[in-house]
Amino acid sequence: MVLCSDRPDSRVWTRVQSQEVRPVKIGQVAQQAGVSVDTVRFYERRGVLPTAQRRPSGYRMFSESTVERIRTAKALQDMGLTLDEVINALHAHDAGGATCEGERWRLEAVVNRIDTKIAELARARQHALETLEDCQAGQCRLIHDRPSHDVDHRSGR
Repeated sequence: MVLCSDRPDSRVWTRVQSQEVRPVKIGQVAQQAGVSVDTVRFYERRGVLPTAQRRPSGYRMFSESTVERIRTAKALQDMGLTLDEVINALHAHDAGGATCEGERWRLEAVVNRIDTKIAELARARQHALETLEDCQAGQCRLIHDRPSHDVDHRSGR
């Protein structure tokens, strides 16, 4: 704990409390979180972040906890949650209603989406391999609008 005797009320502040009251400019938040300033603004508009305080000049001022919230949001997105799912999960956490049991369904939905995407990619890969084999055999399926007499596949003319 740190005693802040220069404060008018001479309150005792913990290190976390003293950090929370120090406003951070949007550029600092973006840099520390590893995102662009536009991303910070976008996250604020979408509700990932609470509305920032404004200085009389109009500049946004954030708390230092904003950096960690952005990092958390990015980690959830990297895991496969949609932005709407990230927002809902963060709001559930903010409201105090988030539990592992209650939030498991979000991760199950992500895993199902990933499994679907893997299956789609496997089908696309198989189709590409078959097309490649046809091309190697001189019967390229990539060019099907050209009349067969324009190109002699065996001679390359």
